[in-house]
Amino acid sequence: MSEFRFVRMGFGPDAVEYQEAWDEQRRVHAARFADEVPDTCLLVEHPPVYTAGRRTEDSERPLDGTPVVDVDRGGKITWHGPGQLVGYPIQKLPRPVDVVAHVRRLEEALIRTCAEFGLETSRVEGRSGVWVLGDPVERRPALGGLSLDFDPRLTDDEFDARFNGPEYAPSNAGQRREDRKIAAIGIRVAKGVTMHGFALNVNPDNTWFDRIIPCGIRDAGVTSLAYELDRDLTIADVLPVAERHLRDVLENAELKPRVVERQAEAQAEPAGA
Repeated sequence: MSEFRFVRMGFGPDAVEYQEAWDEQRRVHAARFADEVPDTCLLVEHPPVYTAGRRTEDSERPLDGTPVVDVDRGGKITWHGPGQLVGYPIQKLPRPVDVVAHVRRLEEALIRTCAEFGLETSRVEGRSGVWVLGDPVERRPALGGLSLDFDPRLTDDEFDARFNGPEYAPSNAGQRREDRKIAAIGIRVAKGVTMHGFALNVNPDNTWFDRIIPCGIRDAGVTSLAYELDRDLTIADVLPVAERHLRDVLENAELKPRVVERQAEAQAEPAGA
């Protein structure tokens, strides 16, 4: 068990510009590495901004030339803005660092947060973050009057939902009853200390995601707590709940280094006469 502190940077009219929060992340990261501060989670709301992780491809960026902040986290492009609770856990991990375990802990805290509001969420194999699972394919409404067997997003490598209006828009994934991400996770670990973190959609305008390929995923979409629960929710409602579950998961985690398997060198037996 390790001490964990939370810093609420600013929300609503006091929302913090992304660059300012990034600078603060780096300052706290350096202090944590030097053991000058305990593990810390910065919690914040941003004005609208697109940020691109290291694996972002040019074809996933906004088509209209909207500025994008390129950052040093993993993952691809996403959006931050009003109605989204963003958290940056800055935590020292034992080496060799187990990055996957850290991501799973963040997912667990957010799954618990959603559950407390009455929304069942899950993980999707091979895709980080927290998801609302869609209906089986055979029970989803047909797109454009065609069977989903002909969904061009799955069969046409050059298909781009951004040219095809609301029918394929990520923000309408709930209407299509397909998998939709409610919380994105993208992190970086430097000198054994984590940076960046998660973005939980509380009640944002999800059409911001329609200008990009969110997280580089073309066959799913995005959603929010307010949409899924069909009721008004604010960051003020969700903040203390998320903070409590993050504290419970991160502060009480039994941190372990990643297991490194080394294959023993085979010893050759001497040949018989």
